[in-house]
Amino acid sequence: MTNPFFLNSGPYNIDKLLKLSSIKNPENLSDILISDVKDLITASANDITFYHSKKYQASASKTKASFCLTTDSLKNHLPMNCKKIIVNNVLVATASITKIFYPDSINDDFDNSVKEISKTMFKNIVKYGHNVLIGDNVVIGNNCKIGHNSIIEKNVNIGDNCSIGSNVIIRNSLIKSNVHILDGCIIGKKGFGFFPNEINNIRYPHIGIVIIEDNCEIGSCTTIDRGSMSNTIIGKNTFLDNQIHIAHNNKIGSNCIIAGQVGFAGSSTIGKNVIIGGQAGISGHLKIGDYVQIAGGSGVIKDVPSKSKIIGYPAKNLKEFIKKNK
Repeated sequence: MTNPFFLNSGPYNIDKLLKLSSIKNPENLSDILISDVKDLITASANDITFYHSKKYQASASKTKASFCLTTDSLKNHLPMNCKKIIVNNVLVATASITKIFYPDSINDDFDNSVKEISKTMFKNIVKYGHNVLIGDNVVIGNNCKIGHNSIIEKNVNIGDNCSIGSNVIIRNSLIKSNVHILDGCIIGKKGFGFFPNEINNIRYPHIGIVIIEDNCEIGSCTTIDRGSMSNTIIGKNTFLDNQIHIAHNNKIGSNCIIAGQVGFAGSSTIGKNVIIGGQAGISGHLKIGDYVQIAGGSGVIKDVPSKSKIIGYPAKNLKEFIKKNK
């Protein structure tokens, strides 16, 4: 399950699901139950998925989903056993269906379940500062510390030997052991996912979570958005400097070092042992290989092979950059 915290209201009969989503059903699909909405890779039989860009053709050709929201121009990339539901805007249709399965995933209002830590079971387990609040469905391991004015909102699991700084807000997150989260971080809130509309912008549900693996450090005032359809993941022993933004669905590998003010757009995959200099920008839906070095201030707008060294905007091979700028 992508998110162990949001309650799935399904299953739904496919005909009812399409009607509730205002999606046409020209084939009169009616008597099949749909259990969940998932991405192309994680979807299984009795799930519905979506395919909106040729960039994901390889995943589309292997999906195990029973149904797929897609366009007429992309439908032939899907396997025969996956029924194609043709829509004008795949992402808007997917958002509508996701809202039905997960109606609580749109809003990120403050958590009114929180209590002062002194009134919870953690008062004798955690070392804490002043004005610390804890929400429902929170687990905290041994030998953890939480600084002043921090809020661990509902749906958080924290491992052993973790240090949470002051003025931190965490929700919808799985944090493994030996993780240090410095002051002012916001982790697990919904991402910047919406469809512009002149009358009323349409918010995209975020049903993923944030996963921070063992031995990571998250610098002060860093924001890590939870995933929309998949999860946002920070790999083991990765260190983030201050004021970094990691948007929804990014997957950062192990042993990475990322300097201050780096920004990641959504849904990129970063390999292991990657070093990124300060104020670099990583565009969305990219794949950056292992052992890559990205110079500070670079703008990365296309995939980067493993063991590359890149610099500039748009970022290019270091040797090519030096040769051109002698």
